[in-house]
Amino acid sequence: MLATGCTGGQPTRPGQTAPPGVSGQAAPSPEPSEASGPYVALGDSYTSGLAIAPQVGEPAGCARSGVNYPSLVAKAVGLTAAEFADVSCSGATTAHLTQAQQTLDGTNAPQLDALSASTRLVTLGIGGNDVGFVSVLTECAAQGLRKALVGELAAGSAADSPCRAHYTPNGQDVLRGKVEAAGEQLDGVLRLIRQRAPQARVYVVGYPALLPDDGAACTRTLGRGVSVGDLAFLLEKERGLNAMLQERAKAAGAAYVDTFTPSVGHDMCAGEGTRWVEPPLPEAGLAPVHPNAQGEAGMAAAVLRAVRP
Repeated sequence: MLATGCTGGQPTRPGQTAPPGVSGQAAPSPEPSEASGPYVALGDSYTSGLAIAPQVGEPAGCARSGVNYPSLVAKAVGLTAAEFADVSCSGATTAHLTQAQQTLDGTNAPQLDALSASTRLVTLGIGGNDVGFVSVLTECAAQGLRKALVGELAAGSAADSPCRAHYTPNGQDVLRGKVEAAGEQLDGVLRLIRQRAPQARVYVVGYPALLPDDGAACTRTLGRGVSVGDLAFLLEKERGLNAMLQERAKAAGAAYVDTFTPSVGHDMCAGEGTRWVEPPLPEAGLAPVHPNAQGEAGMAAAVLRAVRP
């Protein structure tokens, strides 16, 4: 899933470029205590706050917002600029945690380089781009439109799911395979985080609800291009992605932050002023299918509930 540069002067740890599949069992996270820094935020565009003003930092291509959830968390727990480093970047995959990321406007260093033995708090929001979730949503719209144009799509029929059929050829679930592959990469990343920041409390942050349980409620927002059945399919796949993140976090001794549950009712099909995620035709200046400022604030509240026992 799709400004930047460190907000503070978090020191980096040179060297150690082991791939995400590095072996070794992760140590449990330190016992919970009052949140403290240095704090390093890692992640993709749902973390960086794509297109949300003000955009801050370098490289500009990472599209990092000054009111994304890491910034709000850092402010809420009273961290100074020197105690906070936000290195999240729009478009990041798990690979960009250990490799440099080329953006349309500048290069983001490997995100794990921001970690050090002094780091005490880490949040990680990643995985959506490994699965290609936004492109999946686009493909579902294209599949539905194609069916509609030839008169094959029964409006409102949950049984008609052309996108599900597209992603499950011969009964093989292509997206499930991508989620599992992302999970394997995440395992290695979490081990590296533990190696580089052994005293840090680590939180894997899930994705907020993109769609409601009742796909028919999206007709006004999304039209009939995506069938009700395919909206259910997309919701099922997002739940599966979050379940993988929770499972891998637990296995690595990290905590999982559920942003899905508190976002129910605030999906892209909710009304303006209620939704946390923008629809494909967003409000002016915002990114489609990405959190708005209210969504980032909601995600920050979920993280704060976790880091403040």
